[in-house]
Amino acid sequence: MRVLVAEDEVRLAVLLEQSLTEAGFEVDVVGDGRAAFAAALDVGDAAYDVLLLDWMLPGLEGLTVCRRLREAGVRTPVLMLTARSAVPDRIAGLEAGADDYLGKPFDLDELIARLRALHRRARSDELEGAVVQVGDLSLDREGRRVHRGGTEITLSAREFDILELLMSRAGRLVTRFTILDEVWDGDTDVRSNVIDVHVAALRAKIDRPFGTDTIRTLRGSGYRIDP
Repeated sequence: MRVLVAEDEVRLAVLLEQSLTEAGFEVDVVGDGRAAFAAALDVGDAAYDVLLLDWMLPGLEGLTVCRRLREAGVRTPVLMLTARSAVPDRIAGLEAGADDYLGKPFDLDELIARLRALHRRARSDELEGAVVQVGDLSLDREGRRVHRGGTEITLSAREFDILELLMSRAGRLVTRFTILDEVWDGDTDVRSNVIDVHVAALRAKIDRPFGTDTIRTLRGSGYRIDP
């Protein structure tokens, strides 16, 4: 999961970057609102899964950043982080388009849990529909079945979950960190080569017998399925 942290307090920004990285997230940190707005506008391969915005940012307040992103059509989940705890402030944040609100001081475990919850909620919206289709490759989420044309392909549970993730984001880069977070639930003890082994096994089942090349490796970054 890719997270953009917008926080101008240096010590807190360093702590957040370290803690979220240790939790298995890919983290970028910016220190002002204008940089946060520009970074969050990217909806391509570098798009973020969740935004963590401090309210009191220089340049543009986090509240303004959130509102302008929503006006621009960006629907990335936003967790607003602020020392303002009055009810009117919380209401203002939510009305600006924030999905959640956490007051300072906060517990790091709760922050991580809230970020994961926002991402799961967004993923469930993204994964609406029982069947995902990419070319002649189809994946039935409810039945957990995969077909290439008229041929059914038997996959392990991990292989199915990886394929579902890749197909649901067809055309977008899916990093190893994202696969780790989504399929292994952020288990940082899993070695990166385990992911490579599963992807290789997946290719051997969905591509090799059919003379196709569905899953592309972007070296040093991750994988992508082209629509």
